Order: sequence, then structure tokens, then C-alpha cells
Amino acid sequence: MADQVILLDFWPSSFGMRVRIALAEKEIQYEYRDENLQDKSPMLLEMNPVHKKIPVLIHNGRPICESLLIVQYIDEVWKDKSPLLPSDPYQRAQARFWADYVDKKMYYCMSRIWRNKGEEQEAAKEELIESLKVLQGELGEKPYFGGETFGFVDLSFVSFYSWFYSTETCGNFSIESECPKIVAWAKRCMERESVSKTLPHHHKIYEFVLQLRKRLGIE
Repeated sequence: MADQVILLDFWPSSFGMRVRIALAEKEIQYEYRDENLQDKSPMLLEMNPVHKKIPVLIHNGRPICESLLIVQYIDEVWKDKSPLLPSDPYQRAQARFWADYVDKKMYYCMSRIWRNKGEEQEAAKEELIESLKVLQGELGEKPYFGGETFGFVDLSFVSFYSWFYSTETCGNFSIESECPKIVAWAKRCMERESVSKTLPHHHKIYEFVLQLRKRLGIE
């Protein structure tokens, strides 16, 4: 019997995008259900009763929550296709460390930039640039964070690339001028079909951000 795979998600979510990239990398067929986060579905509330958040992967009726845990689950269950995490225990630990670093920094800093003005926004810009420079240092001269092949850290981070334009426009700065290697890496990742077909166009994200800013009374 074929696996039944359902993904509860919300289209602009960078956390959901990384799961979609992982599913595409593994060539897994699944049913996509886009959630209205203002009116969450009974299924989402049932499958993630603790946090009530997306994304949730439902595999043969059993839910897996939290995007990085979902990606690791996908990698472990569908082992026969392009591994996402390295086999070496130390390298796996390092990959998890950097993906966790992305989780702790990217959304927090980016959202503070488009949600605010003035000093709060400036502080968020400084923290974001500092964090990106740390990631740029880890990338070094490698094509991907894990070396020669696209993997766990890349898909965990590149999902935020579709938000770069909105972040730059709202904050009036250039990520590329500060961290050119990060943008070059992101464009390299975009050459992969799994990434290019998953990430929404940055203008679509910007329209969504403008709606949020209007709702928050910023615009």
C-alpha cells in the first residue's frame, strides 16, 4: 500500500517551504493543504494540539510537527533518495547546529525589520546582517554549506531567500552588498528545481508583507 502523505502548510511560510523542498528532493507524492491561520482547520488543531502551528506532515495518519524535525524524519524514512543529512555523526551534528542557528536568527530578525520602523528596525537590521555574516563565514568558499552537495542546512536556510526582497525594501538596505556570497549561494540553490518550484516569487511575498504592515498600522 502506498504511503499517504499530507502537508498542512501556509504558502508564504519559510518553515513550510523547507519541508516542501525536502519532499521535492525525495520525489515524494503528497497532498498539500493550505491553512488559513486566522481560522485554523480542525485537522491542524487535532494534529498539532500543542503549538497549533504549521507545518505539519501527516504520514499514514501520524503527525510530525516542527519543520526541522519534519525534514529529518523525511530523510530517515525515505533513505533511498538523495540524503539530506551527512552520514558522519560529527557532520550531522554540525548541520543540525547551523540549521538551528538559522531558525533562531532569520525569522526573528526579518520579521522585526518589516514589523517596525525607527530604532527597533535599525537594531534588527544590524542583527540580521551580523547573523548573515556569520553564516557567510561558515559557507566560506564551498558551493553549499555541506560542501559539494545541496543538503540540510541549504534547504533550511534558502527558504528565507524569498523574503530577502521584502526585508530589504522595508528596511531600505541591500543584503547583497553586505553578504554577496550568501546571495550568490542562494542563486545557486535556485538553480535546483526543488527550490525554484517551491519558493514563491519575491514580489508575491512583498504583496503579502504590505498587507501585514497595513494590518499592523505601519503603512
